[in-house]
Amino acid sequence: MVNATATPSDQLLTQQNCAITLIDHQPEMVLGVNTIETGALRNNVAGLAKTAEAYDIPVVLSSITKEYNGPLFDEIRETFPNEEVIDRTTMNSWEDEAYVEAVEATGRDRLVMAGLWTEVCVCFAALSAMEAGYDVYVVADACGGRTTADHEYSMQRMVEAGVTPVTWAQVLYELQRDWAADGAEDAHQISIDHAGDFGMAVEFADFQTK
Repeated sequence: MVNATATPSDQLLTQQNCAITLIDHQPEMVLGVNTIETGALRNNVAGLAKTAEAYDIPVVLSSITKEYNGPLFDEIRETFPNEEVIDRTTMNSWEDEAYVEAVEATGRDRLVMAGLWTEVCVCFAALSAMEAGYDVYVVADACGGRTTADHEYSMQRMVEAGVTPVTWAQVLYELQRDWAADGAEDAHQISIDHAGDFGMAVEFADFQTK
């Protein structure tokens, strides 16, 4: 007979074990994306960025040739106005020393990754980070590819290599997990703004604490 206890799985993301990296969410890069509508992509990226900010998760921001592709989305820069953005020439951010140093500086061993395009700047970096010893989680709905095949086969390639696929809302709820715990109001508001929240979380949490 199993002696189970009320203990969460070690596989779950927590405020203490993960960092979030947003890669190349730039206007010119979006022009090549055909697997997700631009408004939906920006909404999902905004939700993920606000999740990182709400739970004080370390973030690493990176762009590729900003002079050509433009700055990161307003939704990212407004959430992290003082965060350094590492601009690269390499398609694989893991081949940029400043980027790798920034990831290492977070001190976290789980890396939640999203970016454009799925088949290039996300896939290359995810595989490289895994080989460097990180547990990698790719936020599928905060990424986009040039074609359905590009996105789906690159996701499949990463999963087969050991990457864990997630969605941005899954990251939010995984970090919160308890509506009676600190952060519930922030989680609820992020859900309202970006995920079509079910509307009862904070009221239920208040009831539970009375």
